[in-house]
Amino acid sequence: MLISQILDDAETIRVVARSGGKTRIINGARSVYSLAMEAARTGTGLEGLIERKGYGETVDLDAAYKKGRLVSPINHPDPAHLHLTGTGLTHLGSAATRDSMHKKLSDGEEQLTDSMKMFRMGLEGGKPAKGQIGVQPEWFYKGNGTMAVAPGAALMSPAFAQDAGEEPEIAGIYVIGDDGAPFRVGFTLSNEFSDHVTERVNYLFLAHSKLRNASFGPEILIGDLPADIRGSSRIWRDGKVLWEKPFLSGEANMSHTIANLEHHHFKYSAFRQPGDVHVHMFGTATLSFADGVRTEEGDVFEIEAKDFGLPLRNPLEIEKPVKVAVKAL
Repeated sequence: MLISQILDDAETIRVVARSGGKTRIINGARSVYSLAMEAARTGTGLEGLIERKGYGETVDLDAAYKKGRLVSPINHPDPAHLHLTGTGLTHLGSAATRDSMHKKLSDGEEQLTDSMKMFRMGLEGGKPAKGQIGVQPEWFYKGNGTMAVAPGAALMSPAFAQDAGEEPEIAGIYVIGDDGAPFRVGFTLSNEFSDHVTERVNYLFLAHSKLRNASFGPEILIGDLPADIRGSSRIWRDGKVLWEKPFLSGEANMSHTIANLEHHHFKYSAFRQPGDVHVHMFGTATLSFADGVRTEEGDVFEIEAKDFGLPLRNPLEIEKPVKVAVKAL
């Protein structure tokens, strides 16, 4: 089952589900967030709760997308309580991309970079035996719900950014129950939009490079994550494909298990605050930047994988420069 959120003609959020070839409004669902919290509070499986509520009228989801009526597939009434985070160096092949950005030479011989060391740690300890805790991954923070961009809306690159590049990823969607327990809603496509030139200057600039918009959706896949996900990432310019490459995800193509990545995020009590929403991105091995692509304003990023319904599309815009001055009180 796939679920998403659209705006009706009265600008009211409607939650819709796709199952068995039909897309229908879920009766009595005010939002995916309220639906997920109800499932957490009642101990009911999300899909079972949806089936109990029943369905209303059918919806043409693709038409709604084209009209700009899709919103992020989950949000929070207070955007400060939605957290955008992620992990890197988690996919087989991803280290080669990252290492090429961080390569150092010493006495004419290539040395093992921090990227390669961390990637190797994941290969050796990212998939622990059941009941065991594996090695922790690279982790980063992207911002709160104010940084989340709806499918179809523009990803805004700051005027000071050195680069504006896509990262096609799978994200886990979570709500925190009233007792502080994390509940997974499902999985979705995401664009973990980053500044790779800034990151390449010095790895310690990674935190700066990640403080950018992110988009996810349009639909959330309820249930287990497929082990072998095969999708495509492309960039459109002036109506033509500028760059295209397949991307792989799922545990068959990763050096960590999803459970291990989830553990090392939610082990922090700050991320177990009742009522919060988490969008946690699991990393990628595919970047147009690694192929020398330089994006421009007006380019459109498109990420798709058949298990996740409609593709995620976002145009690129560049923000105007903003002068910021601190005033003493």
